[in-house]
Amino acid sequence: MSVPLAKDNALGEFLRDRREKLDAAALGFPSVRRRTPGLRREEVAQRANVSATWYTWLEQGRGGAPSADVLDRIARALMLTDVEREHLFLLGLGRPPEVRYQAMGDVTPRLQRVLDAFELCPAIVRTATWDVVAWNRAAAAVLTDYGELMAADRNILRLMFSHSRVRERQLDWESVARFVVASFRADVARAGASREIESFVAEMRSQSAEFDAMWRNHDVSGHGGGTKVFRHADGGLLTMEYSAFTVDGRPDLSMIVYNPVAPEDTARIRALLAASPG
Repeated sequence: MSVPLAKDNALGEFLRDRREKLDAAALGFPSVRRRTPGLRREEVAQRANVSATWYTWLEQGRGGAPSADVLDRIARALMLTDVEREHLFLLGLGRPPEVRYQAMGDVTPRLQRVLDAFELCPAIVRTATWDVVAWNRAAAAVLTDYGELMAADRNILRLMFSHSRVRERQLDWESVARFVVASFRADVARAGASREIESFVAEMRSQSAEFDAMWRNHDVSGHGGGTKVFRHADGGLLTMEYSAFTVDGRPDLSMIVYNPVAPEDTARIRALLAASPG
């Protein structure tokens, strides 16, 4: 006789729902004589390497608080997506799981079309380690023509400290550089990518005494939005507001859009685009 789930047992209900949606035969379990769809509780416990009795209690809301390690194993046993895994942790522990950084490559054509729709607003997509992986024509005309650079050189920190044209476009380079370094440090820690950037940071510190000094300050900062003034060789001074957005389903990516503040800024960007090829 089955024991009913405890009231308000959202964790148990979610586990049971995911369990019943799995294909037992596809996972190597016999499919004959099953009273309910999906896997049995003892089969999930076997895949997760936990006690069948304890897993049963967990679904019934009487197994006590699971550990993060156990939830991770259950997530793999149930073949949960990243979103489902996060939901499992929120239900079981009241917090999301620790970040697992995954560099997932280029943007989709759909996301590129979103960038291209910002005709007079420079827009880029960057990774959590601040590599620029997509941009629009306005960004190439106003910020940097990333298409002229090797992929390894399209890193915002690398450009800030080693690209003379990028440096010259900052009205107060030192202040901007400190902000970029502090925001970069916060982003890679939030994304769980601290180990992935160790060699990059070591290279930057060896090549730039300025970067080394700023990195040793251990400052952190947010990068959600603000106002930025560029000194463009052909367009003059350009004042733009910027906003950063996380790309849903791609935690490794952020989109940054720069919006011209005044009509004269819009006119200057329009002129730069008219003068640029493509």
